[in-house]
Amino acid sequence: MKKNVKKVLTLALSLAMTLSLAACGGGGSGSGKSDPGTSGAQSSVGGASGSAQIPEPGTVFKIGICNYVDDASLNQINENIQARLEELGAENGVSFNIDYQNPNGDPAVMNQIISSFQANKVNLMVGIATPVAVAMQAATEDTGIPVVFSAVSDPMAENVALVDSLEHPGGNITGTSDYLDTNSIMDLIFAVNPDVKKIGFLYDVGQDASATPIAHAKEYLDAKGIAYVERTGTNAAEVMQAAQALAADGVDAVFTPTDNTIMKSYLGIYEIFVDAGIPHYTGADSFALNGAFLGYGVDYANLGRETADMI
Repeated sequence: MKKNVKKVLTLALSLAMTLSLAACGGGGSGSGKSDPGTSGAQSSVGGASGSAQIPEPGTVFKIGICNYVDDASLNQINENIQARLEELGAENGVSFNIDYQNPNGDPAVMNQIISSFQANKVNLMVGIATPVAVAMQAATEDTGIPVVFSAVSDPMAENVALVDSLEHPGGNITGTSDYLDTNSIMDLIFAVNPDVKKIGFLYDVGQDASATPIAHAKEYLDAKGIAYVERTGTNAAEVMQAAQALAADGVDAVFTPTDNTIMKSYLGIYEIFVDAGIPHYTGADSFALNGAFLGYGVDYANLGRETADMI
C-alpha cells in the first residue's frame, strides 16, 4: 500500500452535503438537537415563519463578510458567495455593497472588523468559519442585525451553541454547515487498506471544526481495537513538526478533518507523507488539490452559493 501511495494518487470526493438551517427569524427554539450528519447528501431544512418582502428596484444592501483565515476552502466559499450575490442582484434589480475582511485568525482584529460592520450599519453580516460566527452572534444578539454563517462544522456543539436546532435556529442567526461524515472517511481507510494497524491524527486542538470529527474517529477506532496517535500544531512550524513526528511514528494512515490551521500549512507538509508512503485522508477537497491522498466532504463552491441564497 505505501509503495502505491508514492504514485501520488489524489482522489477528491466533493459531496454536496450542505446543511441549510431555517431562515433568520424562523422562530421557536425547537425541541432537542438532531445530528447534522443524518440529513443525507443534500438537505434544505425548515423555512421562515414570516413572508419575505420584495425589495424596491435599485435597493442597495450593505453586506459585511468576515472570512476567518486565508485558506483554499474558505476562500472558495467567499468567492462563490460574492459571485452568487451578483447574480441574485441582477435577477432582482438590486445590488450588494460588500465589505469583505479577513483577520487572518487574529481574534482581536476579528472583533474590530465586526464592530466596524456595526458602525457602518450593514444590513447583514456573514461569518465564514466557526470562530467568526460565534463572535458575530455574541455581538449582534441585542442589535437584531441578521447573521448568516458558513462552514460551521457543528453549529449545535456544546462549545459552539450557535443554533437551537437545524429546523428552528432561533434568534437572529442561520447558515450552512460543512458537517463531516467521519465514519465514512474511516470506512474508506479500511477499504483501501484492511490491514491498517495504527492511524495518526493531525489537527489543531484549538479548532472547533476538529473537535467533533476527532472524537468520532476515536470512537470508531476504539470499537475496532485499532491504535491511534495524536499530533497537533497551532502554527506552520508546529504543524511541520507534527507531520514529521507522524511519519516517524510509523502510522499506516493519517486523518485530518476540516482544520483551517492544517489547511493553511498544507503545501509545506504534504511531501512528508508522500515521501513516507503514508496516505493522508482529509475532510475537504482542497487538501487533495494541494497534495493529500484523499479529500472527502462538502463542495465548498456549492456551499458558498447555498449561503448566498440564504442571504
